[in-house]
Amino acid sequence: MNARIALLPGDGIGPEVIASAAAVLEAVASRFGHSFTLDSYLVGGVALRDGGAALPDATREACLEADAVLLGAVGDPEFDQAPRERRPETALLQLRQDLGVFANLRPAKVWPGMEDGSSLRPELIKGLDLLIIRELTGGLYYGEPRGRTDDGLEAFNTMRYSRPEIERIARVAFESARGRSGQVTSVDKANVLDVSRFWREVVIDVAADYPDVTLEHQLVDSCALLLISDPKRFDVLLAGNLFGDILSDEAGAVVGSLGLLPSASVGGRGGLFEPVHGSAPDIAGQDRANPAAAIASAAMLLRHALKLGDEASAIEQAIGDTLTAGMRTADLGGDPPASCSEMTEAILSRLASAPGQTGPQERTT
Repeated sequence: MNARIALLPGDGIGPEVIASAAAVLEAVASRFGHSFTLDSYLVGGVALRDGGAALPDATREACLEADAVLLGAVGDPEFDQAPRERRPETALLQLRQDLGVFANLRPAKVWPGMEDGSSLRPELIKGLDLLIIRELTGGLYYGEPRGRTDDGLEAFNTMRYSRPEIERIARVAFESARGRSGQVTSVDKANVLDVSRFWREVVIDVAADYPDVTLEHQLVDSCALLLISDPKRFDVLLAGNLFGDILSDEAGAVVGSLGLLPSASVGGRGGLFEPVHGSAPDIAGQDRANPAAAIASAAMLLRHALKLGDEASAIEQAIGDTLTAGMRTADLGGDPPASCSEMTEAILSRLASAPGQTGPQERTT
């Protein structure tokens, strides 16, 4: 396997966790006999400070040409009051649209031995393995019209979905459920919003093609409550852009930390893979970040973009073994906490003992 992977370290702790993920990808390439070209490009606040746009043309072109993109984080307090086109986050929204990645996969898994890391009782979350599927390129974040009135007295956004947009993300959810427990929970606000009633109608239509999958509906507010009171009742959660964004962050609290949650944005060109956590500028450059989510995102890149399932599983096993052994970064309550570099080295050490390629006939492509 020869693959080009565009690295977008971005802002805050992004460069630290992407360096960790890149080291793991290089170790996988060596262990399994692959060749990965890893090149870094500017994005977000660091690109703005360099005098360009949040998503420079060179970065955009490199991402479109790459086999996959691995992103660290975007977001910088320096630009919090800047106009929309000068905010780091616009780079992420634009990149998702340019790549055509409409389905965001966010697994929320409780690793063995991590049950005490959650604010919930251990018995509520032990064995939790949840997949949140968020529609990524429509809804309130992209709907038009949006903006402010000329008199400055009002601001507005539009939540808008078409039938094709809902159908394609629903099919991702149903196909995913077939490989899991066969249950999809569709999240909406159909008791209030016209767009949510339409969402529910279309999801029901798609469900007819999947008689082997059970479909249920939850209003977003009741779903948020159940996610912290009975999270194991869910398997695949399907949600629009806004609701999926909020619920997936709530899932971070359920499993113990956003520092454990990876994500994959797929459905278009290559794929965009990133940890769910933000840029965390308060700890940037201090070697305190948790690299697990970025490394797990690299595993998702291997599985979904490059179809290297064994290699992805080896990374995930190394993460799980490291956590089971008791290593904890600050966000996981480590006392004393492991540093970002220490956690990375521990994962690399366990990855080194994973079964690798012993002959050309075992090469996976």
